[in-house]
Amino acid sequence: MPVAVVTDSTSYLPFGVAEDRGIRIVPLEVRLGERVGREGVDVDAAALRVALADRRLDVQTSRPTPAEFAACYRTALDAGADGVVSVHLSRELSGTWDAARVAAEEVGADRVRVVDSRAAGMGLGYAVLAAADAAVAGSDGAAVEAAAADVAARCRMFFSVDTLDRLRRGGRIGTAAALFGTALAVKPLLHVAQGKIVPLEKVRTTARAAQRLVELAVKAAGDGPVDLAVHHLGAAGRAEDVAARLRERLDVARLLVSEVGAVIGAHVGTGLLAVVVVPKG
Repeated sequence: MPVAVVTDSTSYLPFGVAEDRGIRIVPLEVRLGERVGREGVDVDAAALRVALADRRLDVQTSRPTPAEFAACYRTALDAGADGVVSVHLSRELSGTWDAARVAAEEVGADRVRVVDSRAAGMGLGYAVLAAADAAVAGSDGAAVEAAAADVAARCRMFFSVDTLDRLRRGGRIGTAAALFGTALAVKPLLHVAQGKIVPLEKVRTTARAAQRLVELAVKAAGDGPVDLAVHHLGAAGRAEDVAARLRERLDVARLLVSEVGAVIGAHVGTGLLAVVVVPKG
């Protein structure tokens, strides 16, 4: 049986793709005040937006436990999989990768390989899809792992947020970096470098932020075909506009426009606009 591919809920794969491709998803947990649920199962982006609008409500996230990963791996292996490749959001942003690593050691490091995508959203999702393609083609665990790692290495992710406060409070950027976006009427632009969120530049308006995201994506894409994703939280119109501009300027292989889920949304806040760029190898 082919190698089983596992990921976490922050991959934000298009609806139905994981089920169709046999990709197993281990969800992260979200706490909205007293309500606790699994991302993508019990809590969606709409529920998160409502919670974020209530400034009195505490919103938190937590990684899956090693036991949850171990159970998933054992289920896949018991079903006849030759091995497991588990691909996850950046270890610099979450303890999810580490929980998966602990579970892999428990189940058997010779049977389970864990990949740090150094990204989230479809930056992670495209790496997962590459792993699934390799698995379906009959590749062994090492080759499936390499396919995911190759896409992860080529991925670039740029994004804008209305405020850096949630990223600071969640520990995803430091206090010094958070000061980058404190001026009035400033929209901070950031990118993911080596798995970390790093401030990039500041612009004055939402419209200029969208334009700079397009320009940065075009530069990162180069001249060949490219896989793209445009993510947002509560900004569907702006996301579609950015996607349309990218289609006009790039040789697009695949392009997905989607709202992020509750976990990433909890750390960036409403108004997120992000572009994922994966040039074809």
